[in-house]
Amino acid sequence: MGILLFLLLDLFAPCYSQTINSVPIINMTVVQVREDLRAGAFAFQIEAYDPDGDKLTYGIRDPAYHFSVNKDTGQASINNTLDRETQEYFRVEIIVSDGVYETSKEITIIVLDANDNAPTFQNLPYNVEVEEDISVHTTVLTVLATDPDLNTGGIVSYKIDQVIPLDGTSVFSISDRGGDIVLNEPLSFTSKSAFYQIKINASDGGGPLYDDPNFVQSTATTAFITVVDVPNLDPQFLNLPNLASVDENSPVGTSVFKVQARDPDTGINDIIYYSIEDTNAPDLFQIDRDDGVVSVLTVFDREELLHINALVELTIKATEAGLNVDGIHANTMAKLQVNIGDVNDNQPRIYKCDGNNCVEQTHFTGDIDEHSSVGLSVSGLNMTVKDPDLGENSRFMLRLQGTDKDAFSVSPISAISESAVLILVKDPIAIDYEKKKVMIVEVVATDATIPDFVSTATVTIQINDINDNIPEFEEQAYKLSVEEHCANGTIVGTVTATDADELDEGLLTYRLLPESMLPYFDVYTDNGTIYVKNGNLLDRERTSSYSPTLQARDSGSNVGSTVLEITILDINDQTPQFYRDYQVFIRENNVLKLQVEARDDDEPNTPNSKIQYGIEDSEYSGNFTIDKDTGMITSIGILDREAIDPELNGVIELNVTATDMGVPPLSSWVIVVINVDDVNDNPPVYLDPDYTFHVKEGERGILVGYVRARDADQTEYNNRISFRITSGSQGNFLCISEPNGDGYRGVIRVDPDVELDYESDRKNYTLMVEATDLGQHTAMTTVEVVVEDVNDTPPVFPSGLTMSVEENSPPLMEVGVIEGSDADTNHSLIYELVSTKCHCNKTWEPCEEQWFILEPTGIVRTSADYNIDYEKCNMVDMTARVVDLYTEKGRNSTEGTVMINIVDVNDNAPEFIPVQEFFVVLSENVEQGTSVASVYATDRDSGENAKITFQVEGVEFDSTNAGEDPQPIGLIFYAETNEQPDAIGNYNGVIRSHQTLDPDRKGKYLVRVKAINLELSTEETIELITVDKSFRVGLRFESPVAEVNANLPYIRGALTGATKAMVHVVKVSSETTRNEQRKEVTLLEAYFVFPNGTALDSDSVVRILNTQDVYEQYGVILQGYGLTGILTGTFEQQENKLELFIMIGLVVALLIVVTVMSTSLVCVRRSYKRKLKAANAMNSAAMVTVEVQKAGPVVPGTNKYTREGANPVLNLNIDSATDLGFDEDGSSADRESLNSLDYNIDLTMTEKGTMPMTYV
Repeated sequence: MGILLFLLLDLFAPCYSQTINSVPIINMTVVQVREDLRAGAFAFQIEAYDPDGDKLTYGIRDPAYHFSVNKDTGQASINNTLDRETQEYFRVEIIVSDGVYETSKEITIIVLDANDNAPTFQNLPYNVEVEEDISVHTTVLTVLATDPDLNTGGIVSYKIDQVIPLDGTSVFSISDRGGDIVLNEPLSFTSKSAFYQIKINASDGGGPLYDDPNFVQSTATTAFITVVDVPNLDPQFLNLPNLASVDENSPVGTSVFKVQARDPDTGINDIIYYSIEDTNAPDLFQIDRDDGVVSVLTVFDREELLHINALVELTIKATEAGLNVDGIHANTMAKLQVNIGDVNDNQPRIYKCDGNNCVEQTHFTGDIDEHSSVGLSVSGLNMTVKDPDLGENSRFMLRLQGTDKDAFSVSPISAISESAVLILVKDPIAIDYEKKKVMIVEVVATDATIPDFVSTATVTIQINDINDNIPEFEEQAYKLSVEEHCANGTIVGTVTATDADELDEGLLTYRLLPESMLPYFDVYTDNGTIYVKNGNLLDRERTSSYSPTLQARDSGSNVGSTVLEITILDINDQTPQFYRDYQVFIRENNVLKLQVEARDDDEPNTPNSKIQYGIEDSEYSGNFTIDKDTGMITSIGILDREAIDPELNGVIELNVTATDMGVPPLSSWVIVVINVDDVNDNPPVYLDPDYTFHVKEGERGILVGYVRARDADQTEYNNRISFRITSGSQGNFLCISEPNGDGYRGVIRVDPDVELDYESDRKNYTLMVEATDLGQHTAMTTVEVVVEDVNDTPPVFPSGLTMSVEENSPPLMEVGVIEGSDADTNHSLIYELVSTKCHCNKTWEPCEEQWFILEPTGIVRTSADYNIDYEKCNMVDMTARVVDLYTEKGRNSTEGTVMINIVDVNDNAPEFIPVQEFFVVLSENVEQGTSVASVYATDRDSGENAKITFQVEGVEFDSTNAGEDPQPIGLIFYAETNEQPDAIGNYNGVIRSHQTLDPDRKGKYLVRVKAINLELSTEETIELITVDKSFRVGLRFESPVAEVNANLPYIRGALTGATKAMVHVVKVSSETTRNEQRKEVTLLEAYFVFPNGTALDSDSVVRILNTQDVYEQYGVILQGYGLTGILTGTFEQQENKLELFIMIGLVVALLIVVTVMSTSLVCVRRSYKRKLKAANAMNSAAMVTVEVQKAGPVVPGTNKYTREGANPVLNLNIDSATDLGFDEDGSSADRESLNSLDYNIDLTMTEKGTMPMTYV
C-alpha cells in the first residue's frame, strides 16, 4: 500500500509543479540594429515576461560574439561591431530564465545600413591619351566609383575639385552621375597645356552615421590626361621675310642665307623640305632641299641686274615631309630678298656726251682764249667719266699729264660713279696765242682702289687770239630784282660794259654764265639787257636770289665780267596750310576749347603770310565761335549729346578756313571732327503705366509678358536698360532684358526650374519690376500675374520600399505590392517595370535574368522563366514607374526603386578545394596531436548555411608490398576545424594524429574526410605517403652539440644544395663518452626527402657527397663545420646502463691505486697500442665499391682514401663493420645512448621556399 501511494505521488508531481510555476515567454522575433553602433552601445532590449511575475535573468548565444547582455536588465549592447555589407542579417538565440525554468528562442537580427563606406574608384589608375583635335563635347574618360551602402548612401555623384594647370579648369567637365569627363574647349598641344591632372571627387548621397543623420562620404582620385599632338598646323619660318646679301662674281655654291622653318606641331616635329617657287631673276640661286641653305647657282654680274636695282627676290616654300590631318603636305611661303653686293670689277671710262647720248672716246678738242683767267674752262669738250661700280667702288681720280699739263688743271680731281670733266686754266701766262696756238693735255682717270684700272683721253686745245684790252663793267656787282613767277621775257635790267679798243665799239656781245642760269635768265647779246627766260621756275619760296656772271666779249674775244645779284620778289602765291587734321573727344556737359593752326610760306611779316581763321556755316556751326587771329574754337555753352542727331553718333564736323591777307587772298580749310561722348544723364522711362498678365501653371520657363522702357541717352552703354524683379516673385519668375526698337523690354518668364502650382496658396503675384541703366538710374512699375489652373501634378512613387523573397521560390509567387499616390483627385495609376540591377559578386550590374515581373496593378511576382539563386545575386534593385493615365500636362509618371533582398536557403553542398595531390609524413616524428595534412572547403551558401565542419570517416593503409590491397585500420586520425573562414570565405581543417605512427611501416595512408554543412556533406580522400625509418641518415661532426646547433641552418643549407632534397633534422646529440678526453663528437640524424615523397638513404647521400663537383661546392663547407663521416645502413644507439658506469668507476679507482707502480708499463703499452691500431686498421680495411669511386682500401679515421683527389673525410663509408674500435675519438661507447640529448628540430624550415608539398 505504501509503495502504491509513492507511485501516485510521483505521477502527479509534474502536474502539480506546472500549476504553481510557469515557463517564461519571449515575445520578440525580429530586431533591427544599425551597423554603425560602437562597441558598448545599446543595441536592443530582450522582450520577455514571466506569467508568474518571477524575476528573470537574461542571456544570449551569439557565435560571433556581436552582443553582450546584461543578465539582470536584458539590455543587449554591442560587443563586436556589425557590418551590413558583410552580413545583412543573422540569427542569435535568446535565453531567459525565471530560476526554475529556462527557455530560449532564435530571433533574427536585421542589420540596418549606415553610411559607413566612402565611394571607391574602380579601374585605377586613370591615365588617358587624347589627340589635340578631338571634338568639343567628346567624352575623353569615364570614371567609376562604387559605394556598397544602400539608398542615397550608395548613390555616387562626381565633381571636379581641381585641374592642373589652373587654366584648364574650364577645359573639362564631369557628368554628375555618369562620371563622364567631357571636353568643353578645344585642346592645343602647342598653345595650351600638353598634360592635365584632374582631381575628381566622388561623393555619396549621404546617410545616417553615428549621430549625423546625413553624413556624406567622399573620395578623391587624380586622372591624368595627356594631349597628343597631331599635324594640324602649317610650318612656320623662323627668319623670313628677310634680306640677305652676296657679292657679284661669287663662285657657284657660295652660301647666301640659311632659311629656317619649324613644324609648330612640337609633339610631331616633322621634317621640313625647302624649295624656290618664284624669283625675279631666274637661275641665279638654288636652295638645299634639306637644310634650307640658299647658295649661288651661276656666277652673275651686278651691273647686268641694274634693271631690278640689283635686288633679287626669291619666294621660298617650306613643306612638311609628312601628311597633315587633311592628307596633304602642309606648306608655307615667304620672301627672301638678296641684295647683290658690288665688287670693284670695272675701270672708269671716258665718254663724250651730247645730252643723254654718250659715246666712249679717247680724243677730244676744245678751245680757250689766250690769257684766260684762272679757273675758266676749256670750251667744247663735253667730257664725262663713268664707273658702273657702286659706292666707293666707283670712286675714281682725275689728273692731267702731257707737255702742257702745268698750264691747266682738271676738275674734279675725284668723283663717284659719274662726273662731267672740266679742264680749267691754271697758268694764264702760259696760255699765249703768240707762243703756242695749240696745247695738248692727256686726261687720266684712275680707279681709287685699283690703280691698274686706268683710262686716258687726249685733249687738243685751240688757243684763241684776243685783243689786248678787255671789256670792263663800271661795277663789280649789280643788284637787280624781279617778282617770282613773272611772265617770260620780263626785263630784269640792263648792264653794259665798255672796251677801250675802238675797233670793239658796238661790237661787244654779252653772255650769262654759268650755263645753269640759262633756264632762268638770259641776256640780249647785243645790248646787255637781262630778261626772265622762264618765269615759272622763279619761286621765292625755293630760291630767293640768284648770282649769275655777266660776260662781255669784244671782237677780239676779250672778255670782261661782273656779278649780277638778282633778288626774287615775293607775290601771294602760297595757300595757307593747316599743320594737321583735328579730331577731339569731349564728354558732354563740358565747354569745348580747341586751337587750330595753319602756316603760309609766303614772305614772313607781310600781308601775303598773315592768316585769319573762320568757320563755314553748317548745321551746328552756330554753336561755336573761333578767334580769327589765334584760331581758338570755343563752344557756346556746354555740349549736349542728346541735342545731336542720333544718326551722327555724337560727331560734329566743322569746316574751318584759314585765309591770308595777300592780293588776291588765298585760303584753305580743314574739317574739325568733334566727338561728343555720351554721359549717362538720363533715367529710364516706362512706356506703359502698369501691366497685367495671365499664365498657366506647370509650364517651366513659359513667357509671362513684356515690360517696355527707353533711356534718352544716345550710346548703348548708357541707354542699355536691365530689368529685375525686386519683390513679389517668391523665386518663381525671371526677368531678362533684350533690345526692343529704340528701347529695351523686360521679358518676364517663369523660372525654368519652377512650375507654378495652382493648387498651392499662391494664385496671384504682384511683381515690382525695376528698370536700371548702367548709371544706376532707376524706374519702377507694377506687374500683376494671374495663375491659371492646369491638371499637371505627377504621381508619387513610394520611397524606401524593400521586399524580401527566398531563393528557389515558386513561379509567379507574390513578393509585394507597390502603392503609389497622386495629388490630383482625378487620376488612374498603373505600374511599369523600367530596369533591374543585380548585386552579384559585391558589384551592381544589369541583371542577366529577369527574376521578377511587375503587373500594372503594382504587384511584384517571381518570374516563371527563371529560378532565383542567392549564390548568383543576393539583391535586386528594381526601377519601376508609376504612370497617371489622366495627366493632362507635364510629366505623367515618376520612377522609383524597390530593393528586393534575396534570402539564402541551404541548397549547396560543401566543395573541397584542391591543395596538393598528397602529403609526405615522417612517421618517426608523428606523435599524438601532430598535424599531418590540411584540407580546405567552401560553400556557396551564406551565413549559417555556409558553415563547414570536417570529420574523418575512415582510414586505410596501402602497403608498398606488391599484391596487397589497402587495409582498413582504425580512426588513427581526426579532423580539427577552424571555426572562422578565411578572407575569401574558405574553411580550413587540420588532420591530426590520434597516436604515434609506426616508423617502420612503408606505404601510404588513405584518409577519407567529410565536409559537413547542416544536412549536406561531401567526401574527399587524401593520401599520406610515409617516409620510414630506413631512410634515416646519421652524420658525425667533430664539434660540440651547441656549435652544431648554432650552425644548423648553414649545415642544412649545404646539405640541401648538395642533394637537392628537403633536409629534415630529427635529432642532434653528443656522441662523446664521459671518460674520453679528446674532442667532443656530435651526431646529427636527418631525413633527405623529395617533394614527390621519395627519400635518400645513407648510401645515396654518400654517393652524392663523394662526387668531385659536389665536394668542391658543398663538401668544403661541411668539412669546415666539422663533418667527419656518415653512418651507413641502419644504426641504433645503445642506452647508457648503470652497470657500465659502475664498472668504469671501479676501473678508475683501481687505476688511481696502481698509477705510480705502473707508470713505465703504461708508457710501453701505449706505444705498442698505437702501432697495433694502425696495423690492424690497414689489414681489416673494407673494400668498398661506390659508383663514383675506384676500388681501394678505406681506412677510417685516417687520410687514406680510395681515389686520387677524393675528400679524405667524405670519402669514408663508415659503418659498424669498418669501425674497428681503435679510433680513440670515436669508439663504440660514444654511440651507446643519446636519449638525454634528444633534440627535435622544427620542421618548418626557411629552406622550404615555396615548395608545393607539405612534409611532417
